[in-house]
Amino acid sequence: MSSRKIILAIDGPAGAGKSTIARRLAQRLGFLYIDTGAMYRAVALWAMRTNTDLADSHRLEQLALAAVIELSPPGSVLLNGEDITALIRTQEVSGAASKVSAVPAVRRALVQKQREMGARQSVVMEGRDIGTNVFPDADIKIYLDASLDVRAARRLHDLEASGDQANIDGIVREIRERDQRDSTRGEAPLRQAVDAFLVDTSHMTIEQVEQAILKIYRDRTSNGKELEH
Repeated sequence: MSSRKIILAIDGPAGAGKSTIARRLAQRLGFLYIDTGAMYRAVALWAMRTNTDLADSHRLEQLALAAVIELSPPGSVLLNGEDITALIRTQEVSGAASKVSAVPAVRRALVQKQREMGARQSVVMEGRDIGTNVFPDADIKIYLDASLDVRAARRLHDLEASGDQANIDGIVREIRERDQRDSTRGEAPLRQAVDAFLVDTSHMTIEQVEQAILKIYRDRTSNGKELEH
């Protein structure tokens, strides 16, 4: 690859470890980390605050277009100038975000914002349709996956760590329903891009996942030319 901006796209279902590994890789490579899920959560939070019906696609589109979303290290999320990093990680916002992200007009609005971010500098971007829809020509595509039980256990751990009450059965049900919505939605459904590298994280540590992806990155950029960040 010549010296230029690089797009590293990471896709996969909920709980596969996308956010954690994308943040680590961005820091390691000196790239911008773009958490697309946080962008949908931000719109969902705004919709909840304004009592917007999650079935009102027109109003949701207006919110997505008007939202000023800023992402900055080490994972801070600002909505219209307000730091909402902690507020968007609740189970309630997560459920609303899944419904909001299924609205085609919302996806189109946020995809445009994501492409604008990716055009400015090298990025690690994670979500569910990055390698298939947002950046189909991404330099490196990774599809992270893990078993349902493992993903549910990780979600439970995260919720408990943040002080939220949850039970494993409810989380399994929620993730299964989300997988169904994400993989069957009409626009940009969750699927592995044909040229994406599959990394199953079920029995891997974070460090092992990071090293596996870094190896793929190095193999793809092995000509030794310096990359533009």
